[in-house]
Amino acid sequence: MATEILMPALSPTMTEGTLARWLKKEGDTVSSGDVLAEIETDKATMEVEAVDEGILGRILIEAGAQGVAVNTPIAILVEEGEAVPDQVTKSAPPAPAAAPAASVAEPAKKAAAAPALTPAKVAPAHGKDHIFASPLARRIAKQNNIDISKLKGSGPHGRIVRRDVEAAASAPKAPVQAAVAAGETRTVPHSTMRKVIAKRLTEAKSTIPHFYVSVDVELDALLALRSQINALAASEGEESFKISVNDMLIKAVAVALKRVPAVNASYTDEAMILYDDADISVAVSIPDGLITPIVRQADKKSLRQISQEAKDLVKRAREGKLKPDEFQGGTFSVSNMGMYGVKDFSAIINPPQAAILAIAAGRRQPVIKGSEIVPATVMTVTLSVDHRVIDGSTAAEWLSAFRSVVESPLNLVI
Repeated sequence: MATEILMPALSPTMTEGTLARWLKKEGDTVSSGDVLAEIETDKATMEVEAVDEGILGRILIEAGAQGVAVNTPIAILVEEGEAVPDQVTKSAPPAPAAAPAASVAEPAKKAAAAPALTPAKVAPAHGKDHIFASPLARRIAKQNNIDISKLKGSGPHGRIVRRDVEAAASAPKAPVQAAVAAGETRTVPHSTMRKVIAKRLTEAKSTIPHFYVSVDVELDALLALRSQINALAASEGEESFKISVNDMLIKAVAVALKRVPAVNASYTDEAMILYDDADISVAVSIPDGLITPIVRQADKKSLRQISQEAKDLVKRAREGKLKPDEFQGGTFSVSNMGMYGVKDFSAIINPPQAAILAIAAGRRQPVIKGSEIVPATVMTVTLSVDHRVIDGSTAAEWLSAFRSVVESPLNLVI
């Protein structure tokens, strides 16, 4: 019996995606667990696996098609020897949705309605959008330095073919507009991830009433404890490990959230949601943007556990091997740019979370202690807060708790 393979919802916010490429072609035998295609979601590029077995009878949505709505049929799977139904024809991908889904519940329902595909692993989104063009057209465009995304295809279903590129190559070049800066430029089409980052951050900044609270925190005691822990850990042979400053700050954030739980929250129109666990989203830079793997229940884990887990998450994030539940659903975010020598910065809240901590570099400077001026290593941290959830006094209380934990770091190990 013929089965339609539908465009799956691979993340709670996904309403449409780009069918990056097919890894099976028409006529191929498909077994359960085979990777069928790569789909660019609003978070990353995901490989999807077949659940059913059969023959890939017909591909309905070609590789490179953008704005394919969730639940759109993308292919037909038939049993061996079965004819592909004639009444099902290829169709152009739907137009992009005018607005994001109203809630995470709706995408979840759509995901359940696509039984033929199951997410496998995540890869960082490609640095460019996929264009509906033949391989020969792409090669000719590259040889002639032609931006193929600007061309209109004359092939089936708007596919860009050889004659389209050759026509563009022979066309007279348009003069450069006076407003364009002198010198050569190049156009880099937005990837799906970059489009979503732009959309979500614009929505976050325009719909969430941000305010910011900063404080200087002395690091010397924490650095001394880190040196002692790492010196002991180095003697454990194969069980040795190395704690980073960021590992200790993740733990400090979790401890502070337990002391001031009102910050570990989210806003909804009906009520505040307060979280029991401190699930810390850690911002990680990847080639095409940013992803936030989560150290879950960081308040209940030792520094050693946090260190091992964080290293594994960051490594797999940069390799594109995170599962969706490893980067979705945190309760508080941390963005650390201290390694770049940044003096201070403010981060944009990652909804539906209510706060994010921006961590800058530690720097040596004089501080006054009692009647003396002494050198100290000081970093500036800035808490970005959703004022619908957290008031100024609560934000200041949380920062005070965080500073207390960092400056008295035995709290991290007892």
